Amino acid sequence: MNDKMDFSAILQRLERLEAQAAIRNCINRYMEICDALDANTDLNELINLFDEDSIWEGIGEKYAQSFGHFSSRQAIHDMFKGYTQKDSHFVMNAHFVSSEQIYVEDTQAKASWLMLQTSAFRDSRSHLNAAKLTVAFKQQQDGSWKIKHFQTENIFSRPVSHWNSTAELPVPSQK
Repeated sequence: MNDKMDFSAILQRLERLEAQAAIRNCINRYMEICDALDANTDLNELINLFDEDSIWEGIGEKYAQSFGHFSSRQAIHDMFKGYTQKDSHFVMNAHFVSSEQIYVEDTQAKASWLMLQTSAFRDSRSHLNAAKLTVAFKQQQDGSWKIKHFQTENIFSRPVSHWNSTAELPVPSQK
């Protein structure tokens, strides 16, 4: 082993890995909360994932029109409040993220994911959406990482007939 090991470089690498894990946990918690948006959702927990001066926006032709642009934690809270009424918008909602890229630079980070969202709505419709998420994060004074700028851009979107079926699952026979 090298007697002149550069511990500062090792510490920087460790801090970057810890930042990536915290960012990954933040976006996964965001998705978990969004999967269960209803009248019982604690919007304070969701909004606490955002920085004080955060932005949430749909971009591109479809999502800019559907979702819009929200330029404060309060505006983001109010937008999500619309999804938490007594008669919930979603009957079922599941977000899947993949193709993760996280780049940390000091107290800022940029990240992206591909997201697949499967939804069934109160009005009996169902939908499949794929989107590109581009998210900027900021490290807080306490060391935590919060969403600074959340962008979602539609890749494709289509209605589907239904998600859940009582049909038997096809599996190999157990003879």
